[in-house]
Amino acid sequence: MDPSTVEEIVAAIDRGERRVAEKVDGGWTVDEEAKQAILDYFRIRDVEPQELGPFEYTDKIPLKHGHAAQGVRVVPGAVVRYGSFLGEGVVVMPGFVNIGAWVGPGTMVDTWATVGSCAQIGANVHLAGGAGIGGVLEPVNARPVIVEDDAFIGSRAIVVEGVVVGEGAVIAPHVSLTASVPIIDVTGDEPVEHRGYVPPRSVVVPGTRPKNFPAGTYQVGCALIIGQRSESTDSKLSLNETLREFGIASG
Repeated sequence: MDPSTVEEIVAAIDRGERRVAEKVDGGWTVDEEAKQAILDYFRIRDVEPQELGPFEYTDKIPLKHGHAAQGVRVVPGAVVRYGSFLGEGVVVMPGFVNIGAWVGPGTMVDTWATVGSCAQIGANVHLAGGAGIGGVLEPVNARPVIVEDDAFIGSRAIVVEGVVVGEGAVIAPHVSLTASVPIIDVTGDEPVEHRGYVPPRSVVVPGTRPKNFPAGTYQVGCALIIGQRSESTDSKLSLNETLREFGIASG
């Protein structure tokens, strides 16, 4: 891809006019050209020194600007890279938002939370302190991590490898979700297992289950869906209430 095209596409992503993944007909579609442009952007740029007050950095990607015009609050200590988009009302505490990420309006990126490259975060989401949203750049057709509107990702939870967290879901602290971690719905008479997908409004906690190995039977990690978040309560007010209802600490 020629450098001018790369610059145009990355600038469009930065302005929110283009996204690396969008929901189409109920499913998420990856814009491979946009992801390729981000990869090429790293290749065409040189490492340059950047000075911010007494701090000095060397990086290929400049910082994002224009937060005030966008109605965004970025607290000192936060790092938001150029080529990411923050919707109106987003708050970024001292955390990190990488290139290609899209963060919807009204979302909170709490202290030490990270939003990896190309991750798609919906509107009115809360990424609690230390939550880790992984980046997915290669291959270009790989789905990024997606957290849909009104979801809550608890403190020190990890969501990586293109996992999709459905709308309004509540992920308790310390849950680890990867493409291969079983997400088991235990609310019915028989367990129902998901991989790489959390259904909307699910309440998810850390769990283990036994697995046989040549050396014996051991407990391996999984995630358990233990209930559904009430639809009758406003999303911004129900997060901690939902966690308390199921006996989960919020952080």
